[in-house]
Amino acid sequence: MSDITLSVQGLRKVIGKREIIQSLSFELKRGEVFGFLGPNGAGKTTTIRMLVGLIKPTAGKIEVCGYDIHKNFSEAMSNLGCIVENPELYSYLSGWSNLQYFARMVKGIDDARIKEVVALVGLSARIHDKVKTYSLGMRQRLGIAQALLGNPKVLILDEPTNGLDPSGIREMREFIRFLAEQQGLSVLVSSHLLSEIQLMCDRVAIIAKGQVVRVDTVHNLLVEQERVSWRLSPQAQGVQVLQQLTGAVETRGDIVLTPYVENEIGRWNQALVEAGVTVTELSRKLPSLEDLFIELTGGQGID
Repeated sequence: MSDITLSVQGLRKVIGKREIIQSLSFELKRGEVFGFLGPNGAGKTTTIRMLVGLIKPTAGKIEVCGYDIHKNFSEAMSNLGCIVENPELYSYLSGWSNLQYFARMVKGIDDARIKEVVALVGLSARIHDKVKTYSLGMRQRLGIAQALLGNPKVLILDEPTNGLDPSGIREMREFIRFLAEQQGLSVLVSSHLLSEIQLMCDRVAIIAKGQVVRVDTVHNLLVEQERVSWRLSPQAQGVQVLQQLTGAVETRGDIVLTPYVENEIGRWNQALVEAGVTVTELSRKLPSLEDLFIELTGGQGID
């Protein structure tokens, strides 16, 4: 069985004369949490709507567990669960009644399966209470239970932590990790909270202007951007020395940044001292995903 659960190849979407999505390609692997990030207007929401079959792509191919959503729509969608924007729930019904209602839309879902997903999302104690009494975090969990009814292999969550307090965000992050690591689901998560994506995801796709800018593990993305932070006196002379040694120097106020090359730091430091430059501070700087995002997208805001 293939480890690829969602494959997107050459996806395009044209609306009128405007190309919203330009040849977008990425894959999800079994048991991973995959972050999907894009600035305002990058096409993130449009892409998600195409992935879940709400709108048709102009060109390209989407496969869910090997099923082409254009040729085998029912089979593809049977392997996919999703919450796009906010979960749609009936607040005057109990959580259980909501799940029974949605279960009628999917063949083979009985009360035993409903009870199973309720336990999975941790709502057993409150499932027979009316949804209007639920906290936002509980509503999100009920929405995920709804998405899991059909036992999908791929789960797509659009802003799952939106509106949650810090405690709720942490619980949702841990729950999503549990679904991937313990249940083997592939989870695609879009979020504007870059710090949460950094903590939650195994890999990340960053899109800008309808195109994929980078797809990689969070670790690799950050390590590539690792820097050394220097405080030097006199600074101008130190910058000149480091520029000759590294070929890439950035100055931010009284901080000088160079690439991080572990085996070269000692030699660079010695060269500065020999040139009469005092090194008052030297530290290794690993950027945040937010720093990288801004760099890759030219400073555009996140959705």
